[in-house]
Amino acid sequence: MADCTESKIDIRGTGMYLRRGGSGEPMLFLHGASGVAGWIPTFQALSETHDLMVPDHPTYGLSDEPEWLDGMEDLAMFYLDFLDQMNLEGVHLVGNSLGGWLAMEIAVRNCTRLKSLTLVGAAGIRIAGKPIADIFMMDPDDLVREIFVDQSYADNILNMELTEEQLDIQIRNRVATARLGWQPRLFNPNLRKWLHRITVPTHVIWGDTDKIVDPAYAAEFGKIIAGSEVTMIEKAGHLPHIEQSEPFVEAVSGFLQSKAA
Repeated sequence: MADCTESKIDIRGTGMYLRRGGSGEPMLFLHGASGVAGWIPTFQALSETHDLMVPDHPTYGLSDEPEWLDGMEDLAMFYLDFLDQMNLEGVHLVGNSLGGWLAMEIAVRNCTRLKSLTLVGAAGIRIAGKPIADIFMMDPDDLVREIFVDQSYADNILNMELTEEQLDIQIRNRVATARLGWQPRLFNPNLRKWLHRITVPTHVIWGDTDKIVDPAYAAEFGKIIAGSEVTMIEKAGHLPHIEQSEPFVEAVSGFLQSKAA
C-alpha cells in the first residue's frame, strides 16, 4: 500500500510523524496502544472517499517524545493545536482503543472543528465489575492472541521477524502507553461526567468478541453519549478495522453518509 505520503511535521515544536492520503472531507484516525501497522487496507479504503490522516501520537512510533506530555489531557490539547495549525474543518475523528479514549478527551474539550466521532473498541471509562483487560500485566504473546478472533492474524504478527528499528518502536509504544494509562488503568475517572459535551454525530463500533474492552462498553457509550449509534462487527476482536476491514469500512461509510453528510 503506497497511496499515501509520509512526513514529519512540526506542531508547536513537537515533531509528529504523519501518514496522509486521499481526498475529500478530512478524517483523522487515532491509533491505539500498539501504534500504527502501516497504511493498512482499511486506511486505503477510507482514503478513497476522505483526506485521511494517520499520525503517530507524540512519544509513539516515529514521533518526538516531548517533555511536556504528562497525560491524556495534554495529548488531547496537542491534537486541538494540530487541528488549528492544519486549519482543518469538518473533521471526522476516529479513535481505536486508547485512541478512542483520546478522541473523547478531544471532543469534550472542543467539537468546533469536528463533524463526527467514531469510537472503535474505546477505552476511557470504567464499568463496575467489567474492568478493561490489564494489558500491562499480560504476556506480550498472550496479549496478541487475545486481541484477535482469527488467530491467523496473531500468528502472522508473532512469526514476523522485526528489524531493530521495529523492536525499538514496539518498546517505545509500550512505554508510552504505560506513561498515559498506567494509573488508573486506561481510563479517566472524570471523563464520563463530561461526555454530554460531545455534540457531533457519534458512532460506536465494536468487535463482538472483544476480549480487551468488553462489548458491554459499546452499549454503555451508546447510552451515555446523546444520539449515538452502536454497530457490532461480527467475528472481530479488539481491532475490527484490521480483522474485518470490509464490514468496518461499510459501517463507517454508511453512518457518515446518513448522519454526518
